[in-house]
Amino acid sequence: MAHIRKHPITGKSQVRWRDPSTGRERTKTFTRATDARAFKTQVEHEINRGIYIDRSRGKTLFEEIAADWIEGKVNLRRSTWTRDESYLRNHVVSAFGEMSVAAIKKSDVQEWIRDLQDKGLAPATIRQCYRILGSVLDEAVDHKMISESPCRKIALPRTERHEHLYLEPPQVERLAAAIDPMFEALIYSAVYLGCRWGELVGLKRQNLNVLRRQVMIVGTLEEVGGSPPRYVEETKTKSSRRTLTIPPFLCEILAAHLAHAPKSEFVFVGRDGGLLRRNNFRRRHWKPALLAADLPEHLRFHDLRHTCASILIAQGAHPKEIQARLGHASIMTTMDRYGHLFPSLGAQLDENLENVFWTARRPA
Repeated sequence: MAHIRKHPITGKSQVRWRDPSTGRERTKTFTRATDARAFKTQVEHEINRGIYIDRSRGKTLFEEIAADWIEGKVNLRRSTWTRDESYLRNHVVSAFGEMSVAAIKKSDVQEWIRDLQDKGLAPATIRQCYRILGSVLDEAVDHKMISESPCRKIALPRTERHEHLYLEPPQVERLAAAIDPMFEALIYSAVYLGCRWGELVGLKRQNLNVLRRQVMIVGTLEEVGGSPPRYVEETKTKSSRRTLTIPPFLCEILAAHLAHAPKSEFVFVGRDGGLLRRNNFRRRHWKPALLAADLPEHLRFHDLRHTCASILIAQGAHPKEIQARLGHASIMTTMDRYGHLFPSLGAQLDENLENVFWTARRPA
């Protein structure tokens, strides 16, 4: 597959081989014959194992590959694409953009991680940036620009998992009483349906049937950066698209809400009938209500979704029921987030084993 010849003019050793991907003949010249033989062996080994890389392609700048990578992410939601593009531009390309992809070493990646920590970036953000860097370099591997990614065995900062906040039902009542009456139904819907903010403020009237006690979650209201909210006929994940039953008491609350709400195709809107914006709602209505209800000031609207899970668990709901209501992709997600809330089954297991033992010892 490769051979060595003496250059007719310089007399140096020249390794000649054929690029398996293009069929073009390649050459590399060495002063020492031993170096030529070692390179010949390496090239033949790479070709035989199917890992041959055209080293000239490794000179491609990282920023060129990164641009192709982000533009190719046409399957991402607009908000996800915007987030990844921001991380890529501000933290990844700014560090590696002018380097050739083959020049990026494992030590460079590890030093970059330390730099991000020194800048004060949150561990979760650093991990997202690292994920993006790894994806771009995987793209370079797929295109035979480098043989392997330098993103291997990199030490990443630990992300501490913070305990979710859960409201007790009486606290929910205090919050609902303190919020602007126009958003009382929104609070109850978040707690007793377990929907996300975007799913609720993006809920259209046509997808809510209080007579049949059903609500279809088929779209969300999406906010990207400072741009106005935009309705998209898609949910966070495939499993988030779901049909939920509504408790009778909540149907009555929703029916009363719809009778007095401004005219709109959406169920929950502002006083002027406009779409709700998360930051405006938090500042104008959520924070004042928390203060008036004497609730933790760091309570988030998303914690009402966690509250729904805790109430369902307290009522003895099966994990699969909770998964379906919250729209989790798998039961593992449900158990990972809320498994510690389930009562211990040890006592029941002990009782069952006790019955098995004594039943077996009874005379036939």
